[in-house]
Amino acid sequence: MKADNSRHLADAARVRAERTRRRAVIAVRHLARTGQPLTVTTVAEQAEVSRSWLYTQADLLDQIRAEQPRTSAPLTIPTRQAASDSSLKQRLEIAHQRIRSLEADNQQLRDALAQALGDRRATRPRYTSN
Repeated sequence: MKADNSRHLADAARVRAERTRRRAVIAVRHLARTGQPLTVTTVAEQAEVSRSWLYTQADLLDQIRAEQPRTSAPLTIPTRQAASDSSLKQRLEIAHQRIRSLEADNQQLRDALAQALGDRRATRPRYTSN
């Protein structure tokens, strides 16, 4: 009978898990201390762990969320880059024209298909039952 060496596998898995966790904790601390963005993605990249693994670590997720800013400033577009009302209205009108054109094309294709199916049905030989 072979010796049961499963404890060696269990020990190796435990050591690997501890190292992984240690890398993640160090990454969270480093990112928080240096003021870099602290997100699951940045921690995963820094610690060289998977994001899915991080999502299984509730305490690390709590730390990441605690370090994130509570509110983010809304993105503002500089005035010179913002679209004017007339520009938006023009774009809307162009979109409506395009929709009308596509609807007309669509109807024309439906009519052509109906005609083709009707012609095919009309030319098909009829089978009668005896």
